[in-house]
Amino acid sequence: MDILHEKKIKFLEMTANQIRQDIVNMLVEAGSGHSAGPLGMADIFTALYFHILNYNPKEPNWPGRDRLILSNGHICPAQYATLARAGYFHIEELKTLRKLGSRLQGHPRRGALPGVETTSGPLGSGLSQAAGMALAAKLDDKKHRIYCLMSDGEQDAGNTWEAAMFIGKNRLNNITAIIDRNNIQIDGFTEDVMPLESLKEKYEAFRWHVLEIDGHNIEAIVDACNEAKAIFEKPTLIIAHTIPGKGVSFMEQDYLWHGIPPNKEQAKAALVELRTLGGQIKSEHE
Repeated sequence: MDILHEKKIKFLEMTANQIRQDIVNMLVEAGSGHSAGPLGMADIFTALYFHILNYNPKEPNWPGRDRLILSNGHICPAQYATLARAGYFHIEELKTLRKLGSRLQGHPRRGALPGVETTSGPLGSGLSQAAGMALAAKLDDKKHRIYCLMSDGEQDAGNTWEAAMFIGKNRLNNITAIIDRNNIQIDGFTEDVMPLESLKEKYEAFRWHVLEIDGHNIEAIVDACNEAKAIFEKPTLIIAHTIPGKGVSFMEQDYLWHGIPPNKEQAKAALVELRTLGGQIKSEHE
């Protein structure tokens, strides 16, 4: 892993901003899809693919690669944009999101696109998939890590807790799970729909090492993932507090943007905001 110096932080922040612009362009072109979650997770995807993960886009099935499991597959526009920017496929293909015959469907499918490790759709299944991969790696004495991204809303699913209990019991310290704690789901705010707190204490009770971070702070994301690698006796959960719709003022913290795309005028306004923000990021580091 490269040293996280000032120049690298600037690169990562600018890349996350570009990915947010990609997400807006993809969604308005598709005319359907989820806005809030993908925009909120852009910083985490960027930190993972451009600083933390071991992978080779020219050899997507390289056995030594780290595995990233996207459990909340509906935020796949963020994953697709990141994979394209990381060199897995041409950026022009992002325009085909949700189109008939496209490799970029509304939920990612293993085998359809390089870099996608699992098929996702039903919420709550990703942590179980990660558990199987992590246990297999342990049995085969492999050193790669398993990263599992989850939404906070899918903590409502019982399957998640079965997996959390299994992982804790088996001390699968090669798993780093990240919850996108943006406090929204399709029906409203999480604490109104089905209260989740205290997530930290719940996972700790299941024998996890738990960290809480600002999910938009690149240094905090990297530091937390580094700390996870240093924990040998248990798996690590990172609760990443994020703002749904991050970077687009009229989407931020509004659960109604969970499952809808911007129209052309809204997309135009969003892109103006993001480009302005990109200029501010650039000037801050100069």
